[in-house]
Amino acid sequence: MQRFIGISIGDLNGIGPEIICKSLGEIHDMGIFSPVIFAHPSILQWYAERADFTLPEIIETDIYHLKSGFINAIPLDCVVPNIIPGKTDEKSARYAQQSIKAATEAVLQGKTHAVVTAPISKEAMSLTGFKFPGHTEYLASLCGKNHESLMVLANDTIRVALVTVHIPVRNIADKITQKHVYKVGNLFKNALNKDFGLENPKIAVLGLNPHAGDGGVLGMEEKEHIEPAIRALNALGNNFEGPFAADGFFGSGMWKSYDGILAMYHDQGLIPFKTLAFHSGVNITCNLPIVRTSPDHGTGFSIAGKGIADTQSFIEAYKAAQTIILNRGKIQ
Repeated sequence: MQRFIGISIGDLNGIGPEIICKSLGEIHDMGIFSPVIFAHPSILQWYAERADFTLPEIIETDIYHLKSGFINAIPLDCVVPNIIPGKTDEKSARYAQQSIKAATEAVLQGKTHAVVTAPISKEAMSLTGFKFPGHTEYLASLCGKNHESLMVLANDTIRVALVTVHIPVRNIADKITQKHVYKVGNLFKNALNKDFGLENPKIAVLGLNPHAGDGGVLGMEEKEHIEPAIRALNALGNNFEGPFAADGFFGSGMWKSYDGILAMYHDQGLIPFKTLAFHSGVNITCNLPIVRTSPDHGTGFSIAGKGIADTQSFIEAYKAAQTIILNRGKIQ
């Protein structure tokens, strides 16, 4: 059986193409799945030459003639824009979007088994009229209206999910309702079952306010919404605990005792996660009909084109995609 993992190119002016071209040899040698890059191979060659790096052999093909055991590249049906490392550019962002779309459609059509996405620039994407706050929401839209995605950041020792993701801080408290915390908690538990192979995961829930509200003195969201959601989740036989004050939870090392951590907002979960697992962390979009992973860093415009971008997170993202495909039973 042919097995393929798609790779979207990311913003051409960021570090995405560099980390892809520098990772190809290692991910190809894994041997389980063959990589399929949704971009013209000249982009990778451009970055390889700047880094004085020799690319492995890449076969230029189309979605109907993929070759197992080889590195495949599928040029997009659009012109490759000029590459200007570090520049926020509309044309580069449009190319990145087309790559994401083509890679996602390939999974939905059963031509590939997963997509690993290189980083995009939200600022550059906004110049194109892109209406989504990030990859996660865009992928959910491509998969259909009935699919609500869940962002999970993970490595071998820590897994973090977010109740709210890409929204302004001033709007967070309004989104922390019992119904929403319950829904995301249930999605997280299911993802830990399905994608990570954890039968009865122990999940910590963080509070929203300092000191988890301090009994209501510093806010009522814990008492009125988060605690009732935890009770409702556990009534189904789950294993949720909390709400915990986020600073003490991470500072004391309590996070090591849990299979998953449910954070209330983006920075509450991602700052400690990236402090603990910046190079090995992977961004996983759960609860979709496709498998999608990504490195947990951005476009790195400040170092783009300098040949110094670290590939570890991208390689871990590729490995994670393989593991999730197998955990979901997509192939035997």
